[in-house]
Formats: sequence, structure tokens, C-alpha cells
Amino acid sequence: MKVFGICGSPRLGGTDYAVNYALNLLREKGCETRYFHVRGKDIKFCIHCDYCVREKKGCVHKDGLAEYYEGMMWADGIIIGTPCYHGMLSGQVKTLMDRSRAILAKDPEILKGKIGMGLAVGGDRAGGQEIALQQIHEYYILNEMIPSGGGSFGANLGGALWSQDRGAEGIAADEYGLKTVRKTVKRFYDLMEKTRGNSDG
Repeated sequence: MKVFGICGSPRLGGTDYAVNYALNLLREKGCETRYFHVRGKDIKFCIHCDYCVREKKGCVHKDGLAEYYEGMMWADGIIIGTPCYHGMLSGQVKTLMDRSRAILAKDPEILKGKIGMGLAVGGDRAGGQEIALQQIHEYYILNEMIPSGGGSFGANLGGALWSQDRGAEGIAADEYGLKTVRKTVKRFYDLMEKTRGNSDG
């Protein structure tokens, strides 16, 4: 099974660590993985010009998102990781969501049935992680994907991590947060297996 991990932070550190932690767990289960980091990439905002709808040839912007589009189409499962900025998604993640319209305009069902999970990293323990995860799930639902949380008792909506404003070092020390990632990865993987079984007949 193929998993595409997305880090929506403009810097290396906590979110990068969290997404790669999840991808490593999935590789141990035999998944093929790809990783996309927004850091250092030229990513333009959606300008709602409707080029993608009118021409059905992708986006009018020719910037750093070719790899992102390819990964979204390739994957069976997608992980979106975001830092929490003002208690919400990062602007970079929101731009990726907006710009995915370019592939959806060509095929509105391109993401249908894929499994999605979210990871959110806050500088505070209650720094907006659940709000950010809800926004990620809303994106998945809108595009007919199947969102995966971590289940009751600790990881309801997905991986919620606390960096203590210490980047990767803080995440590595957040055993409770890493437990939410492990629980979510387990359910995410199980859902991918079930949907693959259903599609196989």
C-alpha cells in the first residue's frame, strides 16, 4: 500500500519529525511511502482564476507543486501534518488544499476512497491541535476520502503533539503525543487494508 506524507511546516522541526515518525511506522508494516515538505518550495496561492476548471490541464501556476500533485494521485493513503498557527492550520497547508482543485477539476473522483489521517503539532499542549485536525478531516470528507482518527481514549481525531516550542526535540520527548500517532497509524493502516480488500472483490 502506498502512503503519501505531507509536512505543512515552512521549517524543519516538530511537524517534520511527526510525519516521518508515522511514515517509519508504516514502512515497518510494508507500506511504500513518499514524503513532501513545503519548506523552501515556491508555492503560490490559488487565485480562483478557474484555469483548472476551464482547461482541465492542471494549475495555471507552474511552481513547486508538481511533486505534491503526483503524490496525491499515486497514494492509497494520505497523511497531512500541520503546525498550529493561531490555533489553526498553517497557511501552507491551506494553500495545498486550495491548489488541489487543479487535479480535482480534471477528475472529481481522483481522491475518492483514499484514506486520510492528520497530525497537528502545537507549541502548547492545547494549542489548536483538535481544531486543525477537524479542518484536515473536513478536507478529506469534502473530497470523498475516508478520514481516520485514532479512536476513543486518547487519539480521537488523530495525532496531536506538543513540541513545547523545542521542535523535533520536543516532539521526541512527547510520549503521550507519539502514542496518539501510533494509535492513529494503526487505524489508518487497518482502514487501508479493509478498503483494498473490498476493492479486490
